[in-house]
This record gives sequence, C-alpha cells and structure tokens, in this order.
Amino acid sequence: MVSALQGRREVPARSRIAPEERNMKTTPSARLSNLIINAPPPSHRSVVRRLRNCSLAALVGVLAVLSSNPALPQAGVALVKVDVSVVAQGYRMSKLIGGTVVNDKNEKIGSLDDVIAGKDKKQLDYAILQVGGFLGVGARLVAVPFNSFVIDETGSKITLPGASKDELKKLAEFHY
Repeated sequence: MVSALQGRREVPARSRIAPEERNMKTTPSARLSNLIINAPPPSHRSVVRRLRNCSLAALVGVLAVLSSNPALPQAGVALVKVDVSVVAQGYRMSKLIGGTVVNDKNEKIGSLDDVIAGKDKKQLDYAILQVGGFLGVGARLVAVPFNSFVIDETGSKITLPGASKDELKKLAEFHY
C-alpha cells in the first residue's frame, strides 16, 4: 500500500498563493507594491548600517569637494585676457574646411581639406587642398601656403589668385 505522502509532490513557492489571489490578474507593478507592503520591517541593525554607509558616502563627497583646489595655471603658463570682439572677427576653420576654392577667374580649382599650423604655433602655415577627382575619388592633396589665400569678409568665398587645376596637380602630393 502506498502512503499518502509518497504520492504527494512538493508545491513550488510561486504557487503557494491564496486561492482568491490565483484567479486575479495582477500587473507587475501591483505585485511589486504587494511585495513591498508585505515585506517584513528592516531590523534595527540594517537601518543603522544603511544610515552609517550613506553618511560616510556623503562625508567623503563633501571632503572631496572641499579639499580640491581651484585650477591654477602651471608654472610658466600665463593667462592672457582676450578681446572677444576681435576674436569674433576672425574666420572659423570649421566653417572654411570643406569649402570650395576658386581662382581669380572664379573657376573651381579644389576644396579646402585641412589647415596646418606651424610647430611654433604662431600662425597657420599651410592649407591642404583637394584637387581633381570626383566626389573625393581620384583626388590628390597638395599643400599651399595659407597666406596665399584671399578670403572674403563673410568667409564664404576662398580665392587662390593665379592658380589653376592643372598647376595644382603638378605640385607634389601631400600625405598625412
């Protein structure tokens, strides 16, 4: 004879829900709030530990802010006051790069690919032009002295007087 306990199987914890709750369709947020409401209250030790950890973290944060010194220039570096109205009159390289370069006959001879500053950092030495090709395919890069360009007041027209596509193609190719 088989005992009644042998035929019985263990019921998983998830299915140990009251019969009236089993038929109810609950949303995940309702189940979560039910868990929070029915959770046992935290022990005194866990509350004290959590409060101590939060206080310690806040103290470390305040000390980090208070102990940091303001950024000071390094030895030998001097800050210079700049007249922003003068700066605003200059040309933004980000607006010039990619622009069309024309000659004094208003013929397109290339596009401005890049600008190279000298190691002395006092001036822009060279402009790198993309010459020839179609949509960048088959084009070659050449270096031209930056001071050879004439840029209009708005920075929308870049002119290289006396140049032609053929003459620029004869220049040595520039490689980065």
